[in-house]
Amino acid sequence: MAYETEKNLLEAFSGESSAARRYALFAEKAEKDGQKQAARLFKAAAEAEMIHARNHTNAMDGIGATKDNLLAASMGERMEFTEMYPAMITKAKEERNDRAERTFDWANKVEKLHHVLFDTMYKEVKEGKPVKDTVYYVCLTCGNTVEGSAPDKCPICGAPGKSFKKIE
Repeated sequence: MAYETEKNLLEAFSGESSAARRYALFAEKAEKDGQKQAARLFKAAAEAEMIHARNHTNAMDGIGATKDNLLAASMGERMEFTEMYPAMITKAKEERNDRAERTFDWANKVEKLHHVLFDTMYKEVKEGKPVKDTVYYVCLTCGNTVEGSAPDKCPICGAPGKSFKKIE
């Protein structure tokens, strides 16, 4: 694949993925505002944007076997907590943007956890070991992700355990 086209596919994937998540968040807000039709439109557009992102990824052969995807996820999470977020935290501190610093810090801590989860499962799948059947809980405040059961209180942001969403 030509270099410029691959670069364009990556850029398009990033834009479409971002738009899909942004529209999903807009839909949540529209629902809270009692604007059902606007929420429906945002949801439809979010779905369409995800289709575009999937198509771009497929054109790059960007989705591999689960083992390969687990490794890619593990490596991506590692880059986020070792390179990306530390630099963002430093800049937010310099600029005295406490809200940005807090959200970057929370994400940085969670990305470390995600890395361990992905890396552990990658090794199990790679070695052909049976993967433990478990549910996950995600803190709806900071994104903390835990296996098995929600804690009484989120160790990252302090949210109560009832703020965790069960993922089965």
